Amino acid sequence: MAGTAGTPGTPRVLRAMNDRAALDLLLEHGPLSRARIGRLTGLSKPTASQLLARLEAAGLVRLTGTSEGRPGPGAQLYAVDPHAAYAAGLDVTPHRIRAAVADITGRTVGEHELPTPGRTRPVVQQVTDALDGAVKAAGLTRRDVHRLVIATPGAFDPGTGRLRYASHLPGWHSPALLDELAAALPMPVEYENDVNLVAIAEQRLGAARGHTDFVLLWNEEGLGAALVLGGRLHRGWTGGAGEVGFLPVPGTPLVRQVTKANSGGYQELAGSQAVPALARELGLADVPSGPHAEAAAELVARAADHPTGPYRELLRTYATRLATGLASLVSVLDPELVVLSGSALTAGGEVLRALVQAELEELAAARPRLVVGDVREHPVLRGALESALAATRDEVFDTSR
Repeated sequence: MAGTAGTPGTPRVLRAMNDRAALDLLLEHGPLSRARIGRLTGLSKPTASQLLARLEAAGLVRLTGTSEGRPGPGAQLYAVDPHAAYAAGLDVTPHRIRAAVADITGRTVGEHELPTPGRTRPVVQQVTDALDGAVKAAGLTRRDVHRLVIATPGAFDPGTGRLRYASHLPGWHSPALLDELAAALPMPVEYENDVNLVAIAEQRLGAARGHTDFVLLWNEEGLGAALVLGGRLHRGWTGGAGEVGFLPVPGTPLVRQVTKANSGGYQELAGSQAVPALARELGLADVPSGPHAEAAAELVARAADHPTGPYRELLRTYATRLATGLASLVSVLDPELVVLSGSALTAGGEVLRALVQAELEELAAARPRLVVGDVREHPVLRGALESALAATRDEVFDTSR
């Protein structure tokens, strides 16, 4: 660890490195004793004691009790103080904004959902109302939140500050919007594509843990992808990397002026709206109505439970369509892993995964492993919180200043 002989740096920097290592271990393992922290970091008992005293004085750790189950007095246990800082995330869709606040340990402490019917309220008010609802549910104020990450479809172009690739999100396309939000909120605000944040959630908590090169394919209200290369999100020059719904693919007519149509060949071929349409073509009865994503997820789940007949034909055809677009992605990127996420994919579980894997191996020379995403509960919002927490921890856990 940072305290071993030969490590370069000033004593202050070395102490800060050891502090951060200990805090990360406490986040990973939960409450630990001084001796256990010493063993995991390689620090001597006196140095570990000094470290914990320093972190306790800084309000970053606290005593949580004593260990049990061994002869003699129990060892004191330390944990990250959850009140050290808070971070927030927002998941924005055309229909609602879902907001959450998490403490520094990652535990969600407040949530709120705000319907967003059309343009009845300005976007800045929608954002502040949603955030305030989650903050109030947590028993906090806006000023307790260190950082906010807002997830939207599309992406804010870093060159112009305008939202692109999301014409279906009313009110979010003003060139002054980012400045207006910055003026209205007392904390740093970051903006990220919703599918990119699902990839962050899977990389930190789910199926992509330990992987630095992977593609996440998302299919819910829209079809999109996130690209993680060398451990970092690849966003592209205008933030549009991964907007694969616009991808021309065999099996559908070319969609021209895709940004005006807000669709493209791959979306038409394999998006959630294609699943109910395919079910009707196959003569399946009782095709669900309602939102495409919900209908698609229900049909895919049914199909995964039927080993034969028209439902299995539905799943096989859907798998071929998904693999058709994926073949272009993996041929260019050659990723180690492909994560299937979004309700229209995860509903098929291992059955759909295996079908897509087999089809992809027929269509592309690259042979990435396919897995089903593990983060199922509000994955976009979870990714926004994880992104906000990472930056907050880097700031709050930095004891070198």
